[in-house]
Amino acid sequence: MYEQHRFGMQLAHLSRAWRAELDRRLTDLGLSQARWLVLLHLARAIEPPTQGELANSVGVENPTLARMLDGLEAQQLIERQADEYDRRVKKIVLTPCAVDLIERIESIATTLRKEVFAGITEQEIALCQSIQARMLTNLEKRNET
Repeated sequence: MYEQHRFGMQLAHLSRAWRAELDRRLTDLGLSQARWLVLLHLARAIEPPTQGELANSVGVENPTLARMLDGLEAQQLIERQADEYDRRVKKIVLTPCAVDLIERIESIATTLRKEVFAGITEQEIALCQSIQARMLTNLEKRNET
């Protein structure tokens, strides 16, 4: 039981430390952690998401995301565009200004990822992913009841 507790604490610590280090490396870009995270989610989206879809993807409440999007819009990094099928719905799209910035974010993030995974084999990563996926499934089952 103690090892499970340690594992959970270590996983949470790893997540916080990784984000904090990436945030430290991105400070010169003038973006908060919340804002660069939103930009990365937008860059990786196949289709421009709605504000609700983006909030769910990033893991924040819709009003919180709305304030972040206001700031990103003021920086001319995103635009809210009316959905062609439902004009009440706004799709969130990146502006051309954001593309260069995202390339810089991705470059910095890739460098950090290589450092974090140094000395770890693909097999070890696959095992961790498998374990984490099972843990997530167990959590999702609890939320269904």
